[in-house]
Amino acid sequence: MAEAKDFVAAIDSNAKKSPRRIVFITRRTSAQVKAETEDQTQSFPEVLFRAAVAIQLLAIALVWISLLFNAPLEGLADPSHTPNPAKAPWYFLGLQEMLHYFPPVVAGVLAPGLVVMALIVIPYFKVNIEAEGLFTKDRLRRLRVFYAVTAPLVIFLGWFHVIVALVPTLIVAGLMLLASQSSAQSSSAFRRYLAARPLSYWVMTWFLFELMVVTATGTFFRGPGWSWVWPWKPY
Repeated sequence: MAEAKDFVAAIDSNAKKSPRRIVFITRRTSAQVKAETEDQTQSFPEVLFRAAVAIQLLAIALVWISLLFNAPLEGLADPSHTPNPAKAPWYFLGLQEMLHYFPPVVAGVLAPGLVVMALIVIPYFKVNIEAEGLFTKDRLRRLRVFYAVTAPLVIFLGWFHVIVALVPTLIVAGLMLLASQSSAQSSSAFRRYLAARPLSYWVMTWFLFELMVVTATGTFFRGPGWSWVWPWKPY
C-alpha cells in the first residue's frame, strides 16, 4: 500500500517555500516555481565608494576646465546702456525663446507648470510599465491615440509659427510612425531599434530635442530685438 501523502490545502504563491501544499493561485498572487538568486551589490561601502569616486573625478575635471578656459562673462552692468538683446542665462533661454511666440502667461507660467505637473503625475499611471515597444500591442488603437495627440500639437505650433518647436515635433513624429511600421523581425537594425522603444523613450526624446533646439536658437540665432541672425555674422 502506498504511503499516504500529507498534502495541505492553502493559499500561497511560493512553491519553493511550501513544496508539499496544494496551492490555489488567486488574482493577487503569482505562481513562483523557479527562482534564481541574482547578484547583489551592497550599497555600503561598494556603491557609496563608487559615487564618491565619480564626484571627485567630476570636481577635478570642472576645476581643470575653469583653469584652462575663462568664463564668457560680460562687463559690469550699466543701467544707462542696456544690451540688445538682453539674454537670460543659457538655462532660461528656452523660455525666453518661447516668449517670442506666446504671451508671458503661456510661455512663463502655463508651459513650465504643465511640464512640472506631468513629471509629478505621470509616475502614478501604469503607462507602458513593461517598457515594451510602444506599437507592439494594440497597434491600431495606439496609432489613433498618437494621431489624436500629435495633430492638434502640430496645428497649434504651426498656427503660432513656432518653427523651432514644430520641426523637432515633426521629426520625432516621423520616427514614431516609422517605428509603428517596424517590428522585431525587420531587416534593418535601426528599425528594430525603433520598434523596441517604449512610450517613455519617445516622450523624453521629444522633450530633450525641443529643449536643445529652443535653447540653441536663443543662444546663437537671436540678435537685436530678438531678430533672427546667423552665428557667423556679427551684429
